[in-house]
Amino acid sequence: MPRKSQGAKKTVTERFEVLVRDLVAELKKHYGARLVSAVVFGSVGRGSPRPDSDVDVLVVAEPLPDGRMPRVRDFVAVKHAVAARLASLAEEGIHTTLAPIFKTPAEVRRGSLLFLDMIDDGRVLFDRSGFWRDFIQDFQERLRRLGDRKIITGDRWYWDLKPDYKVGEIFEI
Repeated sequence: MPRKSQGAKKTVTERFEVLVRDLVAELKKHYGARLVSAVVFGSVGRGSPRPDSDVDVLVVAEPLPDGRMPRVRDFVAVKHAVAARLASLAEEGIHTTLAPIFKTPAEVRRGSLLFLDMIDDGRVLFDRSGFWRDFIQDFQERLRRLGDRKIITGDRWYWDLKPDYKVGEIFEI
């Protein structure tokens, strides 16, 4: 595989990877022992970001403040720490933002349809004690028992969670 020359221009994906590396370092620094798992997902997780893609990241930590806005305020320190990297990317034509989702381990265990797309697109950045790995494996197994299918049409997809579903039937994921 040919090596890039010193002056070779980085691809959009490579630029995002530098941001992700900085992001995970700042998550570890800010949350410290509270950080349980960090998972990047969406186009960045798939390795196919566009210059206008945001960075979707699941932050699993404990404890977390109650409510979305206190959690966002808690995250501001991370955002400030990577602000220079975001500004540098903007100068290069990559206009991205951080799009964090915050969950405690208990909230993760309660589940979310958001986790469906993390099955294929989630890339673990940090996973103390394998929490996320164990959760997502169990989640996939529960979906398999239902006979789930990911239906892909072009660059879009949807999930048929229980193909043999009967009207009025109640099932749990």
